[in-house]
Amino acid sequence: MQKKDYFNIPNMMGYFRILLLPVFLCLYFRAETSRDYMIALAVLAVSYFTDFFDGKIARRFDMVTDWGKMLDPIADKLTQGAIAAALILRYRLMAVFVLLFCCKEVYMGVMGLHLIRKGHEVNGAVWYGKVGTAVLDVILFLLILFPKMPTDAANALISMMIVLLFIVFGCYVRFHISILKG
Repeated sequence: MQKKDYFNIPNMMGYFRILLLPVFLCLYFRAETSRDYMIALAVLAVSYFTDFFDGKIARRFDMVTDWGKMLDPIADKLTQGAIAAALILRYRLMAVFVLLFCCKEVYMGVMGLHLIRKGHEVNGAVWYGKVGTAVLDVILFLLILFPKMPTDAANALISMMIVLLFIVFGCYVRFHISILKG
């Protein structure tokens, strides 16, 4: 891969999303008013917007790279992890989600490296991974959008994320087993 492939437009969008994380966290942790939360949410919306378009741009203009295939989900997971970690302070059940999330992502990283070492090609996300990411993003967005959401409602949303994460994790385990069996 050439140096320019690391700095094409879709990959720059991925780097930008990662750079937005400390901005979001700083704004979120300093938020005191509804307006403050909306500003933090606007930064998050910019991140989601760039995530939506980076893959479309890469495919449309033939800028798909193996690096971009890895960078995009890394930026996704860093974003989700940062939001979830921030929400632990507000919702205790979020700690269960973060623990499961970390286990899944460590598994995905280790399995990805193992498959690469065995000579398998780096592929983009499968459909259930994309659906899982989209649903988690929406729920995390709602939890930020409504900082005074009743605890029962928030716990119901967090429980949905936990169940979804278990399902997606299981699907990936099955997927990796099928790849390893050939």
